[in-house]
Parts: sequence; structure tokens; C-alpha cells
Amino acid sequence: RVFRPMPKKVSNSKKKKESAEKGLLRPTTKPDVDNYVKGVKDALNHLIYKDDSQVVDLKVSKFYSEEPRVEVIITEIVL
Repeated sequence: RVFRPMPKKVSNSKKKKESAEKGLLRPTTKPDVDNYVKGVKDALNHLIYKDDSQVVDLKVSKFYSEEPRVEVIITEIVL
């Protein structure tokens, strides 16, 4: 999950800010989610997995937050 900073037009409106905090108002501006994915997957190469080609499933969502951050949950699939 990618938590982007709230723009002033959102943080200055109580109603929009509440919607953003609940995840109802979401960022639709660039960068695209796939650009975040590339950076995170590259950063985790040789740390979490040998190569990012080992990633077989993922879900990415963008949100607004007063505390911008990226949260990654990794689950090993055991065959």
C-alpha cells in the first residue's frame, strides 16, 4: 500500500480529509502504481528474494495519508 501526502485541496477541506482518511477519496494522479511496484521490487532484490522474477502475485493500492509511506506485506508460498 502506497500512502501519498494529502494535497492542500484535500487537507484544507474537513469533508475531503475525512473521506481520504477513510480510504474513500483516493489519489488518481501520477505516479502510477506500477512505478511504485518497480521501485519496491528492485529495492527488495537480494534482500527478500534472489530476483524479483520470483514475485508471483501482488496487489497495489494508493491512498492519502498525513504520514506518507509504503507498506509491504510479503507472504512466502510453499509448494
